[in-house]
This record gives sequence, C-alpha cells and structure tokens, in this order.
Amino acid sequence: MVTGGTGFVGSHVVVGLLAAGHEVRLLARRPERVQSALAPHGLADAVPPDDVVVGDVRDEALISQALDGCDAVVHAAAVFSVDPRRAAEVTATNLAATEAVLGRAVAAGCDPVVHISSTVALTRRGPSGPDLPLGDLEMPYAASKTESERVARRLQETGSPVVSVYPGGVYGPYDPHLGDQAARLVAVVRGRLPVWPAGGYHCVDVRDVAATVVGVIEAGRGPRRFVVPGHHVGGRELFGAVERAIARRRPHLTLPKAIAAQATAPIDAVNARLPASWHYPADREGVEITIRDTRLDDSPARTELHLQPRAWDDTIRDTITWLVDAGHLDERYRPAASATIPG
Repeated sequence: MVTGGTGFVGSHVVVGLLAAGHEVRLLARRPERVQSALAPHGLADAVPPDDVVVGDVRDEALISQALDGCDAVVHAAAVFSVDPRRAAEVTATNLAATEAVLGRAVAAGCDPVVHISSTVALTRRGPSGPDLPLGDLEMPYAASKTESERVARRLQETGSPVVSVYPGGVYGPYDPHLGDQAARLVAVVRGRLPVWPAGGYHCVDVRDVAATVVGVIEAGRGPRRFVVPGHHVGGRELFGAVERAIARRRPHLTLPKAIAAQATAPIDAVNARLPASWHYPADREGVEITIRDTRLDDSPARTELHLQPRAWDDTIRDTITWLVDAGHLDERYRPAASATIPG
C-alpha cells in the first residue's frame, strides 16, 4: 500500500514500484487525481479503481481496510509547504497521519514499513553524524517532520521493520501540484529571485527518491535509515545550474545568514496578505533550513543500495524542460540541449 501516491514524490514511487513488478494499492483522499498523477509517465490506468481506497490518511479503520492483503507499506502522504499560511494544515496532518499509518502497518505485520521522512527532520545547528540525530528547527513543517520521525524511531527501537528514507529538497519532472521547490525554481529562472541566503541544503532528484524507496522494499532486514543520495546545494550551485540550462545569466546576491533571517519578516508579512494562489517563495522557514547548512551522510544508500545521485545539472535541466512543457515557464527558457526525461 502507498499513501500520498498522487503527490510529487508518491507518484514517482508508484511508477518505480510498478516498474519493479510490484502490485500497488493506493490510499488516496481524491481518487480523481490518480490518473492525472500517473498519466505523464504513461501509466494513467496502471492502478485500477478497485485498488484505490478513498479517504483520509489519518483514519485508522480505513487504513486497516487498505492494508488488507498488503505485505509492505510506503507512507509518502504529507502536507509539504513552508508557507506560514499553511502552518495549521501542516501541523494537523503530518504527525497524525504518520502515527496512524505506521502504527497500523506494524500491527498488521507489514515488512517493510517505509516512512518517507525528510532531511528537514535532521536539520540542526552544528554537525550531523552517521547516526543521523534529529534536528532542532522549531518551525511548522520541520517540527511536523521531526515529530513524525520520532514516531518512526520509537517503532524502530522495538525492532519493528520501519525504514526511514530522507529526501532533501526534491527537484525533477512531473510535479502534479507545482510544489514549493518547483515554484522557487520558476522564480529563479525568470530572474525574480535574485538573492539567496548563505548556506546550503541537501537536494535530490525525485527519480532518485523513488529508486531509494524501491531499493528498500525487502522483507526481513529490520529497521533501517537512508538519506537519499544527492548534492549539498547553495546559491552558487543552484543559480549556476540554471544559467547553464537556459544559457542566460542569472546573477544573485548572497545574503549573510543574519541578514537573510531578518529579511524574511517583510516577505512573510506580504505573503500573509496575498490570495492563497499567490506566494513569493522566500519564507522564513525555507531560509532557516538553508542557513543551518546541515551536511548529511548519504553513503549508506550509495553503498548498501548501490545508488548514485543523478548529476545536479541534469536534474535542473530536466526540471526546467518539464516546467516549459507543462506551461509553467515560457518557451524561451527551454534548455537548448535538454536531457531526455525518462517516463
């Protein structure tokens, strides 16, 4: 069973699981989104309606119904946003969903139970380490993912076969809902985000997230944790990759950490007064994640799962190509030598 299968990461995970020969059941709040999420991959009808259980991912009775006959679970459902206007939604959904899905899946004997966590749950002042200590960023999205990860770790401590997978900032093609990362990239490409905070964060290709999840679908391995292989990306790496993709200069100013944190207050104030469909992608929480500059060890996934991250330039080029194809960017921004985007 997969939760969140109509989202960006979840839809790619479903595609990867199907390609690996798995049968997939979805728990989805809006079943009409299943076909539209999978259609860009050429798999619009790959999950028949009988394999879509409709309802709230926090409903334990419904989860138990969806788990009937399933031997493994991937929990990808979460509200992903650092927009302060969605803080209540983030807080109300993410922890409760994780408690319900992981708890019922372990009780049902599923193996493995894959929890798609986030590197924001590991974002902290000072160094990380091989044991991946939890983060200390007390802002709505990060706090919701940190508390969700605590749920997973409590189950891991009992020996339950819960596998935590930590994506970073996720880029790549075919985002059904144009999430925060894609919206921020659109602003950079258009030249509307000419500043970037000092620091960096772990960035990954959505297809590498899916490959990591598929790679851990193996019973009998017990509790495990994997940071998805990726790249530590700051302003130089992001803007440089964009410039190379679109063959246009995109100069930017790097703001010192203290100034960057202060500069977000007026932006958050403006965003709070805008309609819900408008959002300038420079929120305080996103800036805080960057200025923490947390560097994470993704070597276990590289060695145990034999995975290597896609080249960062390829990820950005593929993402921009898709953004043009989908109408989110003008044709003039189409990369001249775009890599082929596999289905």
